Amino acid sequence: MIYVLEDDNSIRELVVYTLNHSGHEAQGFGLPSQFWAQMAKSTPDLLLLDIMLPEQDGIDILKQLRSQPATRKLPVIMLTAKGSEYDRVLGLDSGADDYIPKPFGMMELVARVNALLRRTAPGEQAVEYKAGGLSVCPARHQVLANGQPVTLTHKEFELLSLLIQSPGIVFTREQLLREVWGYTFDAESRTLDVHVRTLRQKLGECGSCIETVRGSGYRIRENDQ
Repeated sequence: MIYVLEDDNSIRELVVYTLNHSGHEAQGFGLPSQFWAQMAKSTPDLLLLDIMLPEQDGIDILKQLRSQPATRKLPVIMLTAKGSEYDRVLGLDSGADDYIPKPFGMMELVARVNALLRRTAPGEQAVEYKAGGLSVCPARHQVLANGQPVTLTHKEFELLSLLIQSPGIVFTREQLLREVWGYTFDAESRTLDVHVRTLRQKLGECGSCIETVRGSGYRIRENDQ
């Protein structure tokens, strides 16, 4: 089940209709109070969350979800009319897994939803990958930087997991966007750069193991393994 919290009736109805006709079950809510009432009964597999809402701001809702054990890892895609990098970073730092700026196409929306659901599906083996002081266990969704746990969004975690599983291998921007997001962004998209920057910040000293290969992409430095 996918919940859609969006106060614009036309957008909400179109999104719910599209998802329901794309192999998903979706339910829409126009008010945060309606959403929270339903959350008390059942937790969805994914949430599409608008930022500008009556009653309660979308960022506040996201922070509240991330503060509760039952919804800490709930996949969330932000829907926002805001286009500045600051607003995107704010959403990502608050725990969003992805964001889609309005206006957006329905095919893009479905692709992003499918990609996020694939990346957060259970069933991984408990294998641990290390690079220097960095340790990543995909099955436990656990990241340790110099022995200290680090909390990442789903997209940050998937990006780091992909890189650390192939130390020394350079992943192009196109490969990373395709593998992590499951969607090919246009050349102007800054999504990957925003995620890499926030990922490095959260990893602290260990963030230096993520190397930028100018003109190519990113990699985990092999000598850090």
